[in-house]
Amino acid sequence: MALSLFLGKHNVQDTIKEIEEEKRSLASVKAVSVLQLLSDPSVRWQVLSVVVINMGMQLSGIDAHLTFPLLAVTLLSSFGSSMLYGFNLAVVNSPAVHIKAFYNATWYQRYGQGLAQGPLTLMYSLTVSIFALGGLVGSFPVGILVTQYGRNGTLIRSNFLVLLAGMLMGFSRYLGSPEMVILGRFIIGIHSGICLSVVPMYLGEIAPKNLRGFLGLVPSIFICLGVFSAQVLGLPEFLGEDAYWPLFLSVVVVPAFLQLLLLNWFPESPRYLLIEKNNVHGAAEGKLNKCCYLFLNQSQVGTEIVLGLICFYHDQKQIWFYTNAIFENAGVPDPDIPYTTVGTGAIEVVAGLIGCFTIEKVGRRSLLIVGFCFMGICCAGITLSLVLQPSVSWMRYISVAFVIGIIAGFCMGPAGVPFLMTAELFKQSHRPSAYIVGGSLNWLSNFTVGFVFPFLQMSAGAFCYLVFCGICFLVALYVYFIIPETKNKTFMEISQLFTSSRPAFFSNFPNSFKMIKLNGYGALENSSLELSGSGSNLP
Repeated sequence: MALSLFLGKHNVQDTIKEIEEEKRSLASVKAVSVLQLLSDPSVRWQVLSVVVINMGMQLSGIDAHLTFPLLAVTLLSSFGSSMLYGFNLAVVNSPAVHIKAFYNATWYQRYGQGLAQGPLTLMYSLTVSIFALGGLVGSFPVGILVTQYGRNGTLIRSNFLVLLAGMLMGFSRYLGSPEMVILGRFIIGIHSGICLSVVPMYLGEIAPKNLRGFLGLVPSIFICLGVFSAQVLGLPEFLGEDAYWPLFLSVVVVPAFLQLLLLNWFPESPRYLLIEKNNVHGAAEGKLNKCCYLFLNQSQVGTEIVLGLICFYHDQKQIWFYTNAIFENAGVPDPDIPYTTVGTGAIEVVAGLIGCFTIEKVGRRSLLIVGFCFMGICCAGITLSLVLQPSVSWMRYISVAFVIGIIAGFCMGPAGVPFLMTAELFKQSHRPSAYIVGGSLNWLSNFTVGFVFPFLQMSAGAFCYLVFCGICFLVALYVYFIIPETKNKTFMEISQLFTSSRPAFFSNFPNSFKMIKLNGYGALENSSLELSGSGSNLP
């Protein structure tokens, strides 16, 4: 059985009960569009929470039974999708000089003269930023894709985008075409835009409630690992030389090919099959490929295996774009700066692991609040250290410590928890559209920060970090007052809890701000049979 394959024998009955209950509550409801989601007052606070934590993330132990198939599909989907997002965030940093030289040489061959500094910088900036534009484009069709092909099916099909992008970038220098590099970056961005939403959605639906937080942060660990891998492979000892940069950009085809080959052996989300496709047989009897089933069903593994298999995370743009300059000001020799940057990547991995292995103990809210507050303090610290740096020489080392602090605070919670909570705050009918909203805002914020920060830094100098400091503290306050704890709760319980946890704070608001029931579905539905005291009074 698909459920017993993912969950083992311990959680199947509770999960079936939860899915059937949610299916009954959505019997007359089809998947809602983005416009319906945004206009539905019964989920307005969930939508606002997704907006805040997704924009905030850019601007600013386990006692359950973990089956080997559940662990395997988590690692495989994160390795072949989430890790590529992190890898492509950092892959163009180290070969920047070689890529610019290729653009200039190609332009000279075509037109008999080289590129001026301005157009050359513009072409390289387009190469870097078009990845985020591709991600924004890729986030829009997520709802249609996961409804049409399923979560697993969407991930499998998206690998063809990576193979196409890898071929374009890998053969670009051989064919003398900078356009192939730019187009390849755009296509790989589309893939990341799709997978950044689909992977946490898939894992959130197949994981039992007492493992949802732990498994939900695994993709963020692999994003960190992708950044770290790009930093390591970009060193001169590996693929950082001029002769190897096309291979460096196209190495993404290896994880994509492995996922394309192996992920098809794993079943589709039972929740998707039962609720959206009404496929009871598929949800109950979906099996692995026979060879894979014989291998994976041999044993169950503890979470200590995860520690040896996963390590990864994703970056905060305004810090990573300017780490080298901060390290240079701190007196780090130029030849050593790439290795220092690799060290910060390793810190990302460690911080992400800390968040992953503590989320089921401390909860989602605590990781978000502590993470954003710690980042806010470090942003203020960077401003103070940069202001005092001309008069106090050792302050330059303090600024490096604060940079590392921002990275660590970001990786422990704000990097991965928003994707997890997007899955938890919405029911099946609303979830795809919620991921479109959260994903598009995430990519838009990603692009905006990378584009605006240089101008903000030129105009405000060291005080530019105070903008991000304020954003971090505001998001932390929003999480504290608005978002309830979702740890170890079913989707139906979370839907009810999200409404009932805030009446005291908003009791003085006008009636127009109160949530109302819309067409028999949404956050105020009280059809859950799992809630103790089902007669609780909801506004």
